[in-house]
Amino acid sequence: MSFKVMAVCAGRHGGNGEILAKEALCAVQEAGGEVELVNLFDYNILPCTGCEGCTMQMGKVGAGLQKEYHGCVLKDKDDVDALVSEMQTCQGIIFAAPTYDLVPSSLYIRFAQRFLAYELSFLLAIGAVEENPHTVAGLISVGGSMHDWQSLALESLQATMFTMSLTVVDRFLAQRNGRPGNVLVWEDQLPRARKMGENIVRAIQTPVEERGWLGDADDGVCPNCHSSLIYPGDKHWDGIEFPWECAVCGAGGDLAIDETTGRPKLKVAENGLIRDRNNDAARAEHLNEINKTRDDFFLHLDEVKPLMERYAKMEFPTLEIERA
Repeated sequence: MSFKVMAVCAGRHGGNGEILAKEALCAVQEAGGEVELVNLFDYNILPCTGCEGCTMQMGKVGAGLQKEYHGCVLKDKDDVDALVSEMQTCQGIIFAAPTYDLVPSSLYIRFAQRFLAYELSFLLAIGAVEENPHTVAGLISVGGSMHDWQSLALESLQATMFTMSLTVVDRFLAQRNGRPGNVLVWEDQLPRARKMGENIVRAIQTPVEERGWLGDADDGVCPNCHSSLIYPGDKHWDGIEFPWECAVCGAGGDLAIDETTGRPKLKVAENGLIRDRNNDAARAEHLNEINKTRDDFFLHLDEVKPLMERYAKMEFPTLEIERA
């Protein structure tokens, strides 16, 4: 079985994330896989403008008002479409991003937030794509401190995987790496990155219906995605509500003490995966929410439009910068 794995780095060339990603790719290569590495600093990545052009098109195609889906309005203006197209040739993706202010770098976030136009579950729902390729992913977050200063890093990376339609099978928080090459000081970090490469290969070579979590068994509080971000549940747009929810995957249920570890774990309710963002059908329901919210807005457009014009005409002092 031939397979291909790409590593996507969002940190400096020669930095810790790139070193760890290369070590993971070495394991893939030794297992017979084709590999490639891209560093996002080498590409032109425009920010999402929030124009809603993609979801508007999807809604029209789904309603039979538009024949074909034409993608992101920026796809011919930068390199994102080419990067996504190359990612779609891979069976596995490994992401490595530095942690800034508890979360992944802005470069990574800029790239990730362009994926709504390529959201597989939406494209499946409107018939623009025929099948899910079931691509797997591994996440590496690198920071200069311990978990307390990287508390949102892996979860933020993981929260972008659903729109990319990638299934995370392993994740690794690389700690105490304040300078480029710092990972080479620690005895355990390169082996852990290599293990991730091995886990990516193992997942690719496992039938889709038999795949499961291959990372650290005790990682996180959510048994579904291994996130540690659990919050008191709120009522959803359609009335569904759980006592506690995973902020990353959307699993719902109650908190309980794990008998083995003595630590809190989310006990998923019987219907607690109805909002599971790992599931194509559950994610596609979000498109229904987007369209329903938009329809409700247009029903009030006549009363809202004069107010929008009023605010559009408001002017306040701003900062003017002279450029040569």
